[in-house]
Formats: sequence, structure tokens, C-alpha cells
Amino acid sequence: MANPPNVREPETRESAARVAAQRPGTHRSWAETREQLRAAATTEPGRLWIIGTVVALLVVAFGSVTAWEISDRSAAASDVVNRSQPLSADAASIYRSLADADTAAASGFLAGGQEPLDVRKRYDTDIATASRLLVKAAANTTGSAESAQQIATLNEQLPLYNGLVEQARANNRQGFPVGGAYLRFANQKMSTSLLPAAQKLYEAETGRLYDDYDQADTWPYAATALGLVALGGLVWVQRRNYLRTNRVFNHGLLAATAASTVVLLWLVVGHAVASSDLSTSRTHGQESLKVLNDARISSLQARANENLTLVARGAVLNDSGKDLYEASFTKEMASLSDQLGAAVKLADDSTGKAPVTKAKDDMAVWQERHTAARKTDDSGDYDGALTQVLGAKGSTGECFDQVDQALDSAIAHEQHEFTTAASDGRGALTGLPLGAAVLAVLAAAGAGVGISRRLAEYR
Repeated sequence: MANPPNVREPETRESAARVAAQRPGTHRSWAETREQLRAAATTEPGRLWIIGTVVALLVVAFGSVTAWEISDRSAAASDVVNRSQPLSADAASIYRSLADADTAAASGFLAGGQEPLDVRKRYDTDIATASRLLVKAAANTTGSAESAQQIATLNEQLPLYNGLVEQARANNRQGFPVGGAYLRFANQKMSTSLLPAAQKLYEAETGRLYDDYDQADTWPYAATALGLVALGGLVWVQRRNYLRTNRVFNHGLLAATAASTVVLLWLVVGHAVASSDLSTSRTHGQESLKVLNDARISSLQARANENLTLVARGAVLNDSGKDLYEASFTKEMASLSDQLGAAVKLADDSTGKAPVTKAKDDMAVWQERHTAARKTDDSGDYDGALTQVLGAKGSTGECFDQVDQALDSAIAHEQHEFTTAASDGRGALTGLPLGAAVLAVLAAAGAGVGISRRLAEYR
């Protein structure tokens, strides 16, 4: 016999649905949630609860995004000060040390078999400095394939260059002419392998520095937009409250508005100040440093070519049939003149301009003395030309040393200018991420308290 139909089946299904809805971990469908929100929105307490929740979430989102964006900018500003600019400066120092070592090697060779002690010490110091900075760069340039490749090239080629210089010295001490060939080969390795690799390393690290500048300077658009929306929402809620109750102030909502306003003003002013200081450090610090480093390198290369002109004695010609080293000297001196002119324009105070102006004056005397030395050499008086180039007084070497010292002073000044401005820019962002997060929590709490006071009036 068939069982009678279960007439209570609909009731049983409804009971099961109620039981399922009450089970832990059971999620209501979006449709049910939407219906409940719609039902709540038909009553004033429900509307107040929804408004309070939305405003609190806006304020918290504002604080969170502000903390995130400013933390990112602050980290980039710290990288400018503590990582990328020091690495860029170290790369420039590697280039300068290598170029100076090449200059010292040529000067020592021209002095004869008994190389002056100070010249030999200068060469050894330059090689040691370049080696030390290469080790430092290798430890700190992680993540840059270009930098790693150039550091590997420099580490491979530097011992070979040093060996060629030692061969040149050994032959020169014994009076063998082949010493000059070794020195020219060493200079060729420096010019075609070491210095190009050092230049690429400098460009790669300077590029990373400018990337950090751009990241630190990017305006926090998302945080600013959320801040304006959150403030607009708080103002709208208080106006709505006033129109419905004629109460001018709601202490909780007023506190939330004040906290949000502080965060927004702190965000705008702090980032504007940081951006201004970083821009100053870039224009009047880093850009000046770049031009001055280029000028110093040009002067070093000009000096090396000037010495090699005497070493080669016209044996090495360029494609135009002219003395290769004399043509290179002329080119480097033209570059030095342009770079010193640019450095004067970038210097923003008398302390920065004075050494650059002195370098320009010394360079002009250097060119005059070089022209006189070339005339002496071309007339057949090699020893007289040697004295005009290497002598302690009235020589081109004296002018070169004065140019180098003036540029060193200018670089030290601009480095100080950079460090001061960049550190101020980083400091302008200090505390803002944490402050924004704390004030956002307080603002959300204030909004919650303000809305709860209104809800309590309906109980």
C-alpha cells in the first residue's frame, strides 16, 4: 500500500531553510542581503546605520591608502639619500680613479726611469680606490643586470691594465723603447674597455637614482581623492543631521571631520614640501654633481692625452692623419669648457660658483701653456717641452692640479647641498604613514560614536 502524501513537506522545507540559515558558517545569498539592506533603508535607524558604516569605511580607506602611498614615497626618498645617490657617486669615483690612474701612469713614465714617489703613490691609491669601490658596488647593486655586467668587466680588465703598466715601468727603468708601446697599449685598454664600462656603470646607477626621484615625487592621487570623498561624506552627514534635528554639532562626527582634515592637510603639505626639497636636491645637487663629475673626468682625460702626446712622439695618428692624442686633448678641453659653463649656471650660491670660476680661469692658463709646450716640442726641443708639461712651477701639470682641486671643492659643496635638501625632503614625509593610520582609526571611531548617539534616540 502506498504511503500517504506528505502534506507537511512545504513546512518541513521552510524549517530546513531556517535551520540552514542559523548554522555556523552558512552564508546568506547576496539577494537576501540586498533585501535586508533595502528593508533597513526604509527606516531612519537603518539609514543611519548604513550611512555610518559607509562613512567609517571611507575614512579607514583614506587612512590606509595614505599610509600605503606615503610609505612608498618615503621609501623611495630614503633610497635617494641612502642607496641610489651614493652608488651613483661611487660609480663616478670609480671612473675618476681609473682616469686619474691612467694620467698618473703617463706622468710617471715621462719622468724617466726613476718614477717620482708621489706620482707612484697617486697611481697606487687610485687603483686601490677603484678596486675597493668595485667590491662595494658589487655588494650593493643587486637586481641590476647592467651594473653587474659592467662590474664584472671592470674586475676582469683592471688587473690586465695594471700588468701592462708594470711592464711599461719595468722597460722604462731599463731604457727600453718598448716601454712606450706597453704604456700606449695600457692606455688603449683603459680607453676602450675600462672607462666605457665605468661610464655605463655610472649611467646605470644614475638612471636608478632618477627612477627613485620620480617615484618619490609622484603625487598620491588615490589618497587625495579618497580624502576629499571622505570629507565630503562627513560634511554631508552633518548637514543631513542638522536638517533633520536642528542640532548644529555632533561631537563624534565633528571629531571625525577634524581628524580627516588633519590627515588631508598633512598629506598635501607634507608631500608638497618633500617634492620641493627633492626637486632642489636634484636640480642644485645631483645635476650639478653630474656636470662637475663629467668636467673632472674630461680634465683627467685631457691630461692623460697631453702626457701621451709626449710619450708617443707623433707615432700614433688618427683617421685624419693628425696626432691621435693631441686631437683627443683638444676634444676633451672643449668638453671641459662646456661643462664648466654649465656648472656655473647650475650653482645657486657664491660658495658653489667660486671654485668653478677658478677652474675656468686655470683651464684657460692650461690651454695657453699647452700651446707653448707644443710649439717647443714641434721645434725639436723635447726636453724643454717635457719641463713645460711636468715642471713643478709654470707647467701645464700645475694648471691641471689646480683645476682638479677646484673641481674637488665644488663637488664637495654640491654633495653637501644634495644631502641637506634630500634629507629634508625625506624628513617631510616622516611620521605621515603612521599618523595617517592612527588618525583614520580615530576618525572612524568618532564617526561611529556620532552615528550611535543618533541611533540611541530611537531606542
